[in-house]
Amino acid sequence: MLGLYPLARRWLFSRDAEWSHDKTLALLAKLGRSPLKVLLKQRVAEKPVSILGLTFPNPVGLAAGLDKNANCIDAFAQMGFGFIEVGTVTPRPQLGNPKPRMFRLPEHHALINRMGFNNGGLDLLIHNLERTHYKGILGINIGKNKDTSEADGPEDFRQCLARVYPYASYVTVNVSSPNTPGLRDMQHGQQLATLLTTLKKEQHTQYEKTKRYVPLVVKIAPDLDKDAIFSLASILLEHKIDGVIATNTTLARGSVKGAEYAEEAGGLSGRPLQAQSCNVIRWLREATGPDFPIIGVGGIEDHASAADKIAAGANLVQVYTGFIYQGPRLIKEVVKGL
Repeated sequence: MLGLYPLARRWLFSRDAEWSHDKTLALLAKLGRSPLKVLLKQRVAEKPVSILGLTFPNPVGLAAGLDKNANCIDAFAQMGFGFIEVGTVTPRPQLGNPKPRMFRLPEHHALINRMGFNNGGLDLLIHNLERTHYKGILGINIGKNKDTSEADGPEDFRQCLARVYPYASYVTVNVSSPNTPGLRDMQHGQQLATLLTTLKKEQHTQYEKTKRYVPLVVKIAPDLDKDAIFSLASILLEHKIDGVIATNTTLARGSVKGAEYAEEAGGLSGRPLQAQSCNVIRWLREATGPDFPIIGVGGIEDHASAADKIAAGANLVQVYTGFIYQGPRLIKEVVKGL
């Protein structure tokens, strides 16, 4: 069945991007909960990587944003991902931004989205997590509601961490989406320090309850210069954050200038992000030293682009837009090539 993806993609790409996204996820959710999930099964080489106190069966993961409500974990697990990250989840359900809010730039193997953390909230996410049969490494990406004030933002994140902690292998703090007003301000200075202080305290509280340590990682934007990366890295190290994901989508449009939809608001992902993301990873590695866990994401569409992420300093990689364009074979190709 996986071999039919190029044909299916041709049909899906003839329809509205978000409609195709929703229909595909609905199908995967049904398949993942039925015996037919074997149709999605793909053999992928074992290439274990040990970081964050965890052993990943291979270095290729699914990035957050595709399965926001954790509805399709069992389907994605069949495809051979070394780890799966779900979310972003917010404390309360929210509809996200007005449609249309997702656009393809096929000539650039790219997407622009301004979804705005559309998700069913913590209750739905946890309901779905309790139904899954997946026993592998699961990341849960957390955020804040759009209508939560800047001052109350850390409390949204804390609520999410407390609720998802028992289900997560690691938790990702998303302060880098460009589609929630004011969110990226939480990547900097005192706002970041306040947020991380709150979350480390909650992490300790949950550890005392469960006697199980769940690592905290922070997902950052690509639209930061070297000085900003060094400043951010010092705060992460000071607060004993366990790792970082680099990077989220970009607001830059120079690489897609003139393309249809290039001027749409939102975050750009896919091939145009590759070099920008690699630069951020290099700066992070320089700033944090040789042992700090870094997960590289942004622009991976083959084993060569994944290898560039590893060469820049990443320990693991995640795919999203490249997965949309290439299909499940990308997982197998990248793992084999690394």
